[in-house]
Amino acid sequence: MSSLRLPLLESVFCAVSLGAIVLDNERRIVLWNSWMVKHSGLKHEQVLGQDFFAVCPELRGGRVDTAIQHALYNNFPSLLSQTLNKAPFALYLSPAAAAHDERMQQAVEVTPIAIEGTARHCLIQVSDVSIAVGRERLLREQTMVLRSQTFSDGLTGIANRRHFDVAMEKEHRRAKRGGTPLSLLMIDIDHFKAYNDHYGHQKGDQCLIQVAAALAGILKRPCDLMARYGGEEFAMILPETDVNQALLMAEAIRARTQELAIPHERTTDASQLVTVSIGIATQKAEATVEIDALIGAADRALYQAKRNGRNRVAALQS
Repeated sequence: MSSLRLPLLESVFCAVSLGAIVLDNERRIVLWNSWMVKHSGLKHEQVLGQDFFAVCPELRGGRVDTAIQHALYNNFPSLLSQTLNKAPFALYLSPAAAAHDERMQQAVEVTPIAIEGTARHCLIQVSDVSIAVGRERLLREQTMVLRSQTFSDGLTGIANRRHFDVAMEKEHRRAKRGGTPLSLLMIDIDHFKAYNDHYGHQKGDQCLIQVAAALAGILKRPCDLMARYGGEEFAMILPETDVNQALLMAEAIRARTQELAIPHERTTDASQLVTVSIGIATQKAEATVEIDALIGAADRALYQAKRNGRNRVAALQS
């Protein structure tokens, strides 16, 4: 049965009446189904193994590009607004339409795919909405867009505080039920007010976006969550992670932030770069605590890291 699974899945993808593209972590095309062949005019052998943006260069730097980045590196699904992105792909209903460059109207959805033992992939689904679609599909699109807006931060694109609260409740229950450790990291950009005052709010926003994207990109497991907790403070939920593993993650985050080499003339750090301080709280497998207590412990650890000189990590076990 297992030997038939991959060919079967490929057959299903080729049989469905929508476009299906799968990209690997390097954005190479590993699946381009028959629907895409039919409406793009590009055969399998022309695209498989190719860089996606070599095949679709006009999508580079646009909303599809951003959605692919969020899926591959931030583990976030995206549904492109059909109102703002009517026809991003060069897809046509007929040769006559292609001759006049009359593209089909499209709904595009980008979804991260976790594959055990390999880097994250993403699935791009393209639906033809040129002809009026049923009410159910329109309602589904509106619901998904609303959900994305509700659970993601408008500036950085990562999870927002509401998403964090929901995920924290879920993972706390799961850790308690399964008797597994749960770690929480509170991450704060050092001297961010001084950065904002010196460089201006636009640069401040860009700094937040860069740091958020870099740190979210460190996460490898679908269950891990990076969220903007408020202002310049971020939170990271790490299920089934003990304090030693959390320390390794925190050190990687601290180092990655410094590697961004964002200049900060108003910091006290000798590097004169943007840095972060990180507080860790870990709920042991055998000793569960309330969520507020775990967050409080992480906050105290963060304060300790700040008090000890910033650009460092401190840990407390709950």
